[in-house]
Amino acid sequence: MSNKLYYICKYTPIELLESLGAECASLNEMPEGFEHADQLAHPNICGFGKAVLEQVINDHVKELVIVNCCDTIRSVYDILADSGKLDFLYIMDMPHDNGSCGRERTVTQLKGLAKAYSEYKGTTFDEAAFRKAFRPRQRLHEPYISVLGARMGNELFEVVRQTMPYPVENDTCVNNRSAGNEQPPETSDFDELMDWYAGALLGQLPCMRMIDNTGRKQLYNNPNLKGIIYHTVKFCDFYSFEYAQVKREAAVPLLKIESDYSLQNSGQLSTRLEAFAESINAEWQKGKEKKMGKGYFAGIDSGSTSTDVVILDKDKNIVTGIILPTGAGAAAGAERALEEALKEAHLQREDIDAMVTTGYGRTAITEGDKSITEITCHARGAHFLDPSVRTVVDIGGQDSKVIRLDENGAVVNFVMNDKCAAGTGRFLEMMARTMEMSLDEMSHKGLKYKEDITISSMCTVFAESEVVSLIAQNKDADDIVHGLNKAVASKTAALAKRVGGEERYMMTGGVSKNESLVKTLEQKLGTTLVVDERAQLCGALGAALFAMDMVERD
Repeated sequence: MSNKLYYICKYTPIELLESLGAECASLNEMPEGFEHADQLAHPNICGFGKAVLEQVINDHVKELVIVNCCDTIRSVYDILADSGKLDFLYIMDMPHDNGSCGRERTVTQLKGLAKAYSEYKGTTFDEAAFRKAFRPRQRLHEPYISVLGARMGNELFEVVRQTMPYPVENDTCVNNRSAGNEQPPETSDFDELMDWYAGALLGQLPCMRMIDNTGRKQLYNNPNLKGIIYHTVKFCDFYSFEYAQVKREAAVPLLKIESDYSLQNSGQLSTRLEAFAESINAEWQKGKEKKMGKGYFAGIDSGSTSTDVVILDKDKNIVTGIILPTGAGAAAGAERALEEALKEAHLQREDIDAMVTTGYGRTAITEGDKSITEITCHARGAHFLDPSVRTVVDIGGQDSKVIRLDENGAVVNFVMNDKCAAGTGRFLEMMARTMEMSLDEMSHKGLKYKEDITISSMCTVFAESEVVSLIAQNKDADDIVHGLNKAVASKTAALAKRVGGEERYMMTGGVSKNESLVKTLEQKLGTTLVVDERAQLCGALGAALFAMDMVERD
């Protein structure tokens, strides 16, 4: 239990509360899950609202001031008021404009809060403490990455901070508070102080809830800004409006991520963040770390379904390429695949000068010299196979990715479908199992379809029910498979559109062997896909090429 007074909004009058004896702290932690909140609130309130409920119900908070900025926060207040869990709970109805009427209303709100808290605390207004509470926010004056958008939990922000190649500025919601930057006027009149203070609160760099939020453009027009991570919270669409504007106007690399404000969700974002960091940091791949030995280099792509290994010689010839099932553990699967690749190449482990790991299980493999995301490795591998490729499509076992490249093979933009199995290799695997055929058999079905069946749901569970129903109706297997292919192709084409896909396209990964799906996707994209027989090994190939970069040549 904490004796701090917690707040959730930058318009909270922190300085006033500190003058009344409060120790203020931002409530911004991400809980493990929403066990209690899901029982108390509507399932579609935003993750942050649930996080607040979870913290209070678990007795981590006893004093809380809420600013009524949206329906979710109002609902949270009502639930907390009914719960009786808090010693002090107050909601401020702050206006969404800083005109004279808004300022007058804010003064009334400030006086109401001061009266309520002083009665609860048994204190009176301390002018000296009020003035001392004004502490200017220190901003970075060097190249940096900015996190914009809706509030981001402390734990996720720490992941971002540790991942990025530059210092990170948190410019989301409560974190870009600037009310403390100016000192109050020289007056002891409480009414005059509150009138000035209302103007200082409302005059901050506006949040998206303010009627006039044009001042927010300065957040992405700073000359030191090197990249933007735009964060949104599940079931909160308000900041998506700004994202469209930032995407259109910002002149730096931009990554959009969404979280549900729980720790369970934050881990899913690591690949996106690491790939973004790699794409904006040209220095990360420079510098030779090892000396040339036997002249062999290995790349291991540890996927959720298969583990691929490529060994290159010093002339960039593929000595061997191995694809094996990953099995129960990434590390064990990688060890088996590497042993098999070395055996086929007639090499020993000590013959490998450098090894890079990539893919889903890359961090679990301790054998590698460096770990690089599959986004960057697929881009490097695709460019090596065909330098004319500008868009890479990879339908993996647990996610789907579309990556846009420049003429040098560097990642310009990428998008991932990693929140469910929709449109992934796992989806196709489960549908094949439902139809009692192997993936190889399925890859040749659908080419000679007669009836153009549409599978209406991309949810694996619901789609499986549809397939069972179609089988019961004696629909032809070719027709059903074509319907499944069409659903996956539509999902993938939508990702390509989001990333700004352009000619030429290459399909990588194991699903590139699926002839009927490739053809259907070509129809959706309106172009021909490059399907190199080595494309299945694209991630491991890219990793092996990066391994070569680590070695100093004679």
